[in-house]
Amino acid sequence: MDNRVLADIAERVLAAYAEYPCAAAGVETRLLFDRERDQYALVTLGWEGVHHHYSAVAHLEIANGKIWIQEDNTEEGIATDLEAAGVPKDRIILGFRHPNLRPFTEYAAA
Repeated sequence: MDNRVLADIAERVLAAYAEYPCAAAGVETRLLFDRERDQYALVTLGWEGVHHHYSAVAHLEIANGKIWIQEDNTEEGIATDLEAAGVPKDRIILGFRHPNLRPFTEYAAA
């Protein structure tokens, strides 16, 4: 599975999350895709009353034929969505987990 295939899957998975409406009025989702550097993110931003809101829902990075999950604030975990889309577990790295803990997950250590 090459980086381009992984990028297409990452974009589709994040785009599916972007379809869900934000619960807070005045807050919207934005997809951020940098195909040149293989960075893919979904953020929420806007205003909740007088407070500015900005949050990274998920940030995925593709490197060396693997998808690194750098941030995951989804309810079920975006790794399961990547698996359902065809990405093998040995191609998914939980980058937000400390490197010493990654070997104890069901995903790739690096």
